[in-house]
Amino acid sequence: MTLRPAVWLVALAVVVLDQTSKWWAQSALADGHHVPLIGDYLTLQLEYNSGAALSVLRGNTWVVTGVMIVVTVWLISHVRRVRGRLGVAIIGFALGGALGNLSDRLFRTPGPGRGEVVDMIGYYHWFVGNVADIAIVGAAAAAILAVWRGVYLLEPTAKQARAAAEAAADGAAEDAAEDAAE
Repeated sequence: MTLRPAVWLVALAVVVLDQTSKWWAQSALADGHHVPLIGDYLTLQLEYNSGAALSVLRGNTWVVTGVMIVVTVWLISHVRRVRGRLGVAIIGFALGGALGNLSDRLFRTPGPGRGEVVDMIGYYHWFVGNVADIAIVGAAAAAILAVWRGVYLLEPTAKQARAAAEAAADGAAEDAAEDAAE
């Protein structure tokens, strides 16, 4: 429970960095020029995205906004259950990235729920993303790796804890019965 403020601080840091970089991109790259960082492999360029990642669902901004709201609400509803520093970092980054892009959807042109996300980091000629995207993808990859390694990021719910206790009790009873039979 004491880790909740840390999750919100991580999320706030991601949102501030994301929104600051978007503000910078809109002022520094508004004329349409590209700034090569590593040749054509990594560039800075301003684009507006009405779709999801990789411009999937372009033109269906309401659908993307709805999905983003659901994901953001789910993350917020689980903040109180975050477990450990890794959980704080992963949930904080995911929440910060979701809030950064959702704020674009809600507050940027052409209007609430239809706003376009500001992207500025070009990856070769494949796609253009932003800081929030990096936070979301990084959090997702870290969460997958953590789960694969058996690291729990969230405390179990009361229902999950009861089920685990019952399963452990059933297992102990079965072990005792097997020991008695031998």
